[in-house]
Amino acid sequence: MTNDLKTRIGLWSAALLTGLVAVVNLLSAVTPNLYGRNFLLKEFLPFEIRAGGHIFAALTGFVLLTLATNLLRRKRVAWLLTIGLLVISIVSHLLKGLDYEESLLSGLLLVQLIIMRHVFTAQSDRPSIAKGVRVLIGALLFTLAYGTIGFYLLDNKFSVNFSLRDAILQTLAMFFTEDNAGLQPRTRFGEFFANSIYIIAASTFIYALIMLLRPVFLRDSTTLNQRQKAREIVKNYGCSSLAAFALLSDKSYFFSPSHQSVIAYVPKGRGAIALGDPIGPIADRRETIIAFQQFCQRNDWYPAFYQTLPDDIDLYMSLGFQALKIGEEAIVDLKSFTLQGKAGKNLRSALNRMTKLGYEVRFYQPPIADDLLRQLKIVSDEWLQMVQGSEKHFSLGWFDEAYLKECEIAVVQSSHGEIIAFANIVSEYQLNEITNDLMRHRKSIENGTMDFLFISMFQHYKEQGYDSFNLGLSALAGVGETQQSRRLEKTLHYLYQHLERFYNFQGLHAYKDKFHPIWQSRYLVYPSLAALPDVIVALIRADSGDRLLDYFKPGA
Repeated sequence: MTNDLKTRIGLWSAALLTGLVAVVNLLSAVTPNLYGRNFLLKEFLPFEIRAGGHIFAALTGFVLLTLATNLLRRKRVAWLLTIGLLVISIVSHLLKGLDYEESLLSGLLLVQLIIMRHVFTAQSDRPSIAKGVRVLIGALLFTLAYGTIGFYLLDNKFSVNFSLRDAILQTLAMFFTEDNAGLQPRTRFGEFFANSIYIIAASTFIYALIMLLRPVFLRDSTTLNQRQKAREIVKNYGCSSLAAFALLSDKSYFFSPSHQSVIAYVPKGRGAIALGDPIGPIADRRETIIAFQQFCQRNDWYPAFYQTLPDDIDLYMSLGFQALKIGEEAIVDLKSFTLQGKAGKNLRSALNRMTKLGYEVRFYQPPIADDLLRQLKIVSDEWLQMVQGSEKHFSLGWFDEAYLKECEIAVVQSSHGEIIAFANIVSEYQLNEITNDLMRHRKSIENGTMDFLFISMFQHYKEQGYDSFNLGLSALAGVGETQQSRRLEKTLHYLYQHLERFYNFQGLHAYKDKFHPIWQSRYLVYPSLAALPDVIVALIRADSGDRLLDYFKPGA
C-alpha cells in the first residue's frame, strides 16, 4: 500500500470518526445519565458542573460536525481545534455522568489525530484567522453586553427584576447552565429576548469559524524578480498560444524545485487555476506538477490546469487528476493557405470587395504610439457596449495600454483613414506560429470586414515566414460526440447544442471553420469530481475578473 493511499485512508477514517464522535456527543447531551453513575457523582460534584458537562458535550458535538469535512482538507487550524475539543469532550462526558464509553471514543480519535499530526499541513488565510479570532472575542463581549443590558433594562418581562450584577450572572448562566438558572420569561418579548441571545451568539460563532477555516487568499505577492524569471522561462520554453498570456499581470507564479519550469496560475476561492501546461523542459514536467499539487494542498486549494494540450493527459491522470475535453483550438496552416480554387472563392470575394471599397489593413509595430492607442480605445469601448459585456481575463488579454503598446497591431482602415476594426498579435515564442488576442470592431461596419482582416493577416504572416496562425479555442467544439466520450462530456455536448441562442458556440465554431483550420483538442485537468464545482467557480471568477454577472450576460 502506497503512502499516499495510507494517508487518504487515514484522513477519511479520521473525518468519519470525528463525525461519529460529534453525533455521539449530541445524543449524549440530550439523554439522561445512568442512575448508578449519576448517584455516585452527586456525592462529589454539584448539579451546575454536571449540567455544564451536558452543555459542553452538545457544543463540542456541533463544532466537531463542522470540523470533520475540514480535516479532509488537511486544515491545520481544524486539526488544532479538533484536538482541543476532544480534550473538552473527554472531560465533559466524565463530569456529566461518568460516561467513559464516550470518553474512550473521543480518546481513540485524539490519539489517531496526534499520530497523524504531520498530515495536517493546509494553511488557512492568516488575515482571516486574525479576523476570526477578533470576531470570536468580539462576539463573546458583545453577547455579554447585549444580554446584561437587556436583562437590566427589561423590567417586568421576567419573573424577577435584575440588578446589574444579577444581569451579568444571568447572561453567563444562559451559556453555562442547563436550565438558564431558572429564568422565567413573563411576556412574549421576554421569551424573544432570551432566544435572541442564542441566535446572536450562534451567528457570530459560525462566522468566526468560517473565517478561521478559509483557504489562503493570495494578495498580490508576485515580485518583479519573479515576473522577470517567469518571462525568461516563457521566452525559452513557451510553445503554445497561451504562453504570452502567462505573463499578464493577473497571474501568479509557481516555480518548480529545479527552478527551470513555471506554472502561471490564478487563485480564486478554493481553486488555483493554471493557464495551460507547465512551461519548461519536458524532463521537468512530472516533478513540476507534483510540486504544484503539494503547494496547493498546503494552501487548501484545488489545483487545475485550463486549456492543456493532449500531450501530457496520461501524465496528469497517472498523478491522480481527471481530464475533461472543453473544446478545440483552430490552427490555420499558412503554408497551405490559399485563396485560389473553389475552396477560396468566398474568401477571395470578401477580399476583393473590401479592397474596391477603399478599405485596407495596416500593421503597426511596437512600441505603439499613444495616438493610435486612443483610436483603438474608441473602437474597443464601442465593441464592449455593443456586446453588453466586460473585459475578460486569464486566457485572454484585455485593453490595457501598457500591454497593447508592446504588441503588433493589425487595423482595418476606411478610405477616410478611420479605424473600424483591429486585432493585436502575440508571438508563441518557440513555435513558428502567430495568434491574435483582442478582436474588436465598431458597431456599424461593412459586411465582410472581419473576413477581410483575417485573410489579410493570413497573407501577411505567410509572407513573413510563419507556419501557422492560431485562431484560439472554440468552446465545447468536438466535445461528447463519440461513443467513447465520458458522461460529463456528453452533458457538455448537450449544452453546446441547446445554449446556442444565448452564447452562439456553434456560430463561432462555424466562422473559424470556414478558414479550413486544423482542429486540436484542449482539456480542463482537475483533481476530482468533488472538486470540479469549486474549480469551475474559480475559473469563471478568473476569466471574468470577479464580475460574475457580466460574465453570464448573453453575448458577453
